[in-house]
This record gives sequence, C-alpha cells and structure tokens, in this order.
Amino acid sequence: QVQLVESGGGLVQAGGSLRLSCTASGIIGSINAMGWYRQAPGKQREMVATFTRGVAINYVNYADSVKGRFTISRDNAKNTVYLQMNSLKPEDTAVYYCNAKKIPTEYWGQGTQVTVSS
Repeated sequence: QVQLVESGGGLVQAGGSLRLSCTASGIIGSINAMGWYRQAPGKQREMVATFTRGVAINYVNYADSVKGRFTISRDNAKNTVYLQMNSLKPEDTAVYYCNAKKIPTEYWGQGTQVTVSS
C-alpha cells in the first residue's frame, strides 16, 4: 500500500503562485510514476505533470495548458513531489490530486483545492 498526502492548496489571485506538496509513505519501492492530476467542476480528471521512471532516465510530462508556468520536482530523500504553479489563471481552478503508479496499482491522494480568482 502507498499513502499520499497533499498540501499547499488555497485561494490565490490570477497571476499569483502556489506550491503543492505530496508526500508518499508505505511500501513506496518500485513506484513507476508519480505526479499531479486535476479535476475542475463538471470536467474529467486530467494529467497536469508527471515523472515516469524510464530504463536509464526519468521522463517529465506536462499538460500543454501548464507548460512554461508549472514545474514538477521531487525530493527523493523526503519521498515528496512538488508542483510549483506560477502565473496562475482562473481556469487552473480545480481539485489537484497526487497520483502514484506502482504497476498494476494506482494510488490517489485525497486532493487539495486550488482556487484562482480573477
């Protein structure tokens, strides 16, 4: 089992910044991918940014809508993944979920609300 705990959401004005954190605990060895997804009201959950473990390197993937504004990073010693969100827009408003994939199982955090006011 893997437990994921998010923090860092909140209310911010357009153009502002927030940093989300996700700390993993439990049996975290062999996690294949870890990252962030979001779900806005009435919309499907979508990928925001992810790390995926490759054979020799790790891959970072961003949604087109956040490229250049959001940065995913990690601290392996703390088992924590971060999402730095800059130049926030009202359309970034959503519940942000941390995700970890440990094939064949997928784990989700409880979600943290990000609200961007115009």
